[in-house]
Amino acid sequence: MDTPMVDAGRQGQVLVYFHTDSPDIELPEGKRQLLVPTDVRRYGLSQILNSESMLDTSSPIPFDFLINGTFLRTTLDEYLTANGLSSETTVNLQYVRSLIPPLYEASFEHDDWVSSVDILSSTSVAGTWGKNSVVQGQERILSGSFDGLFRVWNKSGQAIVTSASASAGGHTSSIKAAKFISPTQIASSDMDRVVRVWNYREAEDQLSAKVKPTLELYGHKRSVDCIAVHGPSNRILSASADCSIGLWSTEASSAPAAPPSLLPSAKRRKVTTSVTIPQRGALSMMSMHTAPATAVIFNPLDPTVAYSASQDHTVRTIDLVTSTLVDTRTTSHPLFCLSALPGISSQLLAAGTSARHITLLDPRVSATSTQVMTLRGHTNLVCSIAPDPNSNYGLVSASYDGTCRVWDLRSSRQGTREEGGGSVGEAVYVIDRESQKDASKKPVGGEGVKVFGVAWDKEVGIVSGGEDKMLQINTGRGITKA
Repeated sequence: MDTPMVDAGRQGQVLVYFHTDSPDIELPEGKRQLLVPTDVRRYGLSQILNSESMLDTSSPIPFDFLINGTFLRTTLDEYLTANGLSSETTVNLQYVRSLIPPLYEASFEHDDWVSSVDILSSTSVAGTWGKNSVVQGQERILSGSFDGLFRVWNKSGQAIVTSASASAGGHTSSIKAAKFISPTQIASSDMDRVVRVWNYREAEDQLSAKVKPTLELYGHKRSVDCIAVHGPSNRILSASADCSIGLWSTEASSAPAAPPSLLPSAKRRKVTTSVTIPQRGALSMMSMHTAPATAVIFNPLDPTVAYSASQDHTVRTIDLVTSTLVDTRTTSHPLFCLSALPGISSQLLAAGTSARHITLLDPRVSATSTQVMTLRGHTNLVCSIAPDPNSNYGLVSASYDGTCRVWDLRSSRQGTREEGGGSVGEAVYVIDRESQKDASKKPVGGEGVKVFGVAWDKEVGIVSGGEDKMLQINTGRGITKA
């Protein structure tokens, strides 16, 4: 087979084999091998692929290139030198369309800080639980707030329902977490130690809805800062500042009685409620940590297993059937959020730290090799992480630095000595708060722009909320998809 040539000038050349997983931009077999200059970078390689002798595109397509699953961020010569390879090596280059920046779409205003966000859609996990399916175009956004209320929004920015006040059976303190259990059920938790379950029903015109509190769950002794839900098994997990992990039932009939000592007296409750709501206890209260537990999730492939994170620097694996500790991974810093990345063959956990970075762990490998990769770029505590629903390699994080950052695990480099070596990832995009771009909308009274929560959905995009009292949507389709 004749190999096409590219003029390399005074530079050396290397034989490259181009391949892709996208059939619509695949090269004919006879054009896949090419001699290219060793000083070429991503832009030059993209020009070569778009040339008349290669893809012959009507308009240029920007490409990124991967070698052994990692984006090429240097010249080919620098890559060969760093990896001890000669220019006689055939370099296998996988080409993918360049990453698409997340575009700002809309912001919805709250009366107070937005503490958490969740999304219900035809492609979200909760959207597949329950008998009522979610129709495309009728996606819903759930936001919890420091005013003690949660709201359900449509994509047009209309709050179609707000949760009940304390006097009607709602939260008596700031909401820390809120999740869709299914299209007809919501769970929420607050700083006043309580987890609540709600029925959710929309009107026929889909412009309004009703939420009714159906269950109050008692067992924690301090703020409940994180919850996770699993609709098919009617289970809720909670992580609390009392250092414990709680396992709960969403059904009053299958839940034990609440501990009398933890039930609020009329004096402690401060508000006289006008409704009677069943009060139940935990299926299990697990003292897993030695410092506040900040995050808990179900294993997405096995709901009988949970992972928790804490300010005690550890990620712990819990067998929910026996309520026992299975594994402990100790990191270098306090942890404040946790997410699973199930699309990757060796399932990874991403934990946000107080040291401004994200630590990637594999709980299935030997505990002697704790850290897989470190994602660096935030300038303050990382408090929320969500996986990219379109990719096996992407995630988004929210931070007290006022930004969300999008990461692609294929965009990595060797860490410096100061960084502790190892594999280091850097953000591919930074999402700023739109409220800070308009001086008239900037918070007053000393308030900042900490972002407290972020979620990512195929249909809706990236949704985040924070200290600016705004719920912000950025379209995120195909940002990290190969």
